Amino acid sequence: MNRRIRNTAMTLVLCALAPTAFGQTLLIRNATVHTAGAQGTLRETDVLVRDGAIAAIGRGLSASGVDVVDAQGKPLTPAMFGGITAIGLEEVGLEDPTTDQSLALGAQTKQMTVRPEFDVTVAYNPASSLLPVARIDGIGFTLLGADATAGGSMIGGQGAVVRLDGSADPIGPKVLFVQLGGRGANLTGNTRAGQWMLLDQMIDEVRGRMPQNAPMALLTTAGRETMARYLGGGGRIMVEVHRAADIRQVLRWSQRHGVRIAISGGAEAWTLAPQLAAAKVPVFVDPLVNLPGDFDQIGATLENAARLRAAGVQVGFTQSDRASHNARKVRQAAGNAVANGLAWDDGLAGLTRVPAEVLGIADKLGTIAVGKRADLVLWSGDPLDVASVATQVWFDGRAIPMRSRQTDLRDRYLRAAGDLPRAYPAGGH
Repeated sequence: MNRRIRNTAMTLVLCALAPTAFGQTLLIRNATVHTAGAQGTLRETDVLVRDGAIAAIGRGLSASGVDVVDAQGKPLTPAMFGGITAIGLEEVGLEDPTTDQSLALGAQTKQMTVRPEFDVTVAYNPASSLLPVARIDGIGFTLLGADATAGGSMIGGQGAVVRLDGSADPIGPKVLFVQLGGRGANLTGNTRAGQWMLLDQMIDEVRGRMPQNAPMALLTTAGRETMARYLGGGGRIMVEVHRAADIRQVLRWSQRHGVRIAISGGAEAWTLAPQLAAAKVPVFVDPLVNLPGDFDQIGATLENAARLRAAGVQVGFTQSDRASHNARKVRQAAGNAVANGLAWDDGLAGLTRVPAEVLGIADKLGTIAVGKRADLVLWSGDPLDVASVATQVWFDGRAIPMRSRQTDLRDRYLRAAGDLPRAYPAGGH
């Protein structure tokens, strides 16, 4: 490998892996601060960061011996939520050895394997090339999802929130992933009715109403212990489901067993908006879902987010396709929700405060407030406008290099050709 390429690659890796405990002291002046919290939007406002945390917010702030950034009135927001993804778990989707977000122990035996104790976070790679691609577009954290797949069961396993700053460990509590409806029916005897039978059986096993060594038992000892943590409101269960009839059953099941759920997808969730609001069930929608991609989404509409929020539902955002490699496009999705009736502040909240609250990390992230981690983004314009870009991203007040593998390739191939083809770095061999 050419020495310059090797040195550049090493620099990028070191930047990605640099610990953030030693946050910077920083003063951002004259910003339009979208706090995503109770203070709303503050114009011509300064934000002071000390030791990686937000120390003060106001006008005319001063501090000696600090780095100063003049925002020139541009928007400043909290670092954004990239949705439910496999960033750091998936490098190339079609290359199985680089994907770690699903468990298929029953693929060879053709038997259903229910392993809620499966935890994708132990496979998380903070040096993945997908992290810089997302974070230079303002994505600061994501929820690692555990996918249901053939050879597994409708229970994908557990995931958690990770910051995209290069740190290796999750920052929030575990989340259990369940896939219901038509897409999960092939994992439950080819009928969605079987999903409720099997879920109820698992509850019976956890509560000791079925011996562990019974011939039809589904859970291991570790699986029972894991499931027990999510009963009685002890943990969040993320249910991927779209059809209104299935969402109604999810609500009944969660209320019957005291389970704290959130819904991802929810193409027809708007039809049950009052019930979801009453049950305090948040919904992570893909605002670009507008057509009946299958029989579970016949009632899909671009106004889904707006109708849910109007009823009082907490609305966050995720993407239904290629979310890991295109996490940055979640901003466009939120912008589309705003274009179809959602208030702008609610659009921003769905990318910041709402996921932080739902996923148990609101004490650290999600708003610009004194005491929160200084994970911030300065934008060229409206952050929900696809034409705007992140001009600088900070983690714990530390400015990150605004570079990724994609920008390096762009710069390489935009350079004028010399003695060697553009694929070679300048002066390389």
